[in-house]
Amino acid sequence: MTLFFTSDTHFGHGGALGLFKRPFDSVVEMNRAMVEGWNETVGPEDEVWHLGDFAIGPKGAALAELFRSLNGRKHLVAGNNDSPEARALPGWASVSPYAEMEIGGRLLVMCHFPFRSWNRMAKGAIDLHGHSHGTMKPLLRQVDVGVDAWNFRPASLDEVLERAAARRRA
Repeated sequence: MTLFFTSDTHFGHGGALGLFKRPFDSVVEMNRAMVEGWNETVGPEDEVWHLGDFAIGPKGAALAELFRSLNGRKHLVAGNNDSPEARALPGWASVSPYAEMEIGGRLLVMCHFPFRSWNRMAKGAIDLHGHSHGTMKPLLRQVDVGVDAWNFRPASLDEVLERAAARRRA
C-alpha cells in the first residue's frame, strides 16, 4: 500500500478552467484527465488523503459515480467548497476538517488551508495543504498537495517528502 495526497480537484467546476488556468478545453476533458491521472497513479489498495474541494458541480448519482471511479481508500479533509453531499458520500474512510498522521517519526499536519504555523512546526512537522492552487510561496516544511501543483494527479508520500526536503536544501 502506498500513501498519496491530493487536493483541489474541483471535479465538475467549469470556473476552475479559467480561475486556475487549467490546460483543458472543457470540464469533461478536465474530469477525464484527472480521473485517468488518479487511476494511473493510485492502485486499488492504496490510500489517498484528499485535502478538500473534491467536486463542485456534480450531484446525486453523477457525484457518486465519479467518486466510485477513483482508485484507493479515500479520506476527505474537507475544504471550503465541499458540499454536505460530497462530505456524505458513502465510501470515504474518514471525513474531518483537520488531520494529523505520524509516519517514521515525522508528523504530517493536514488541512485544506495552508497554515502560517502548525503543531510541532519547530520539531520538523510538515504542513500539507491545498486551497492555493500552487500559487502561494510555501514556508519551510510546507507542501501544497493540490492537483495544480502536481500535474493533476495525487502525489505519493515519497514525492511530498522529497519536495519538502528540496525546499530545506534550497
